[in-house]
Amino acid sequence: MKLLRQSGIILSFLFAGELINRLTPIPIPGNVLGMLLLFGALYFKIIEVSMIRDVSNFLLSHLSFFFIPASVGIISCFEILSETWIQVIGITIVSTLLVMILTGITVQLVQRRDKIWNR
Repeated sequence: MKLLRQSGIILSFLFAGELINRLTPIPIPGNVLGMLLLFGALYFKIIEVSMIRDVSNFLLSHLSFFFIPASVGIISCFEILSETWIQVIGITIVSTLLVMILTGITVQLVQRRDKIWNR
């Protein structure tokens, strides 16, 4: 019953995001809006982390399964990608490096800010 309640909480935020997406002209996918709503509810303590912890841990531990459909989609478009695979690999490498660099800079800035605030 506990897992069902936790799943219901997460799904209710997903459905709320989808509803907002369909009723407004916001160009953000409904699932992203749902995640933003869930983040806001957690940040403002509307819901506690303990209320969704078990289902969240389960989903995170099985995260790799969610990438299987994307991988199959890429394989099914292999003929299209076979003409431009060098560009795709180049873009993938450059974007991965940019994300890693920007993440490192962000972590350093946050750590520096925390040291200043905690003096």
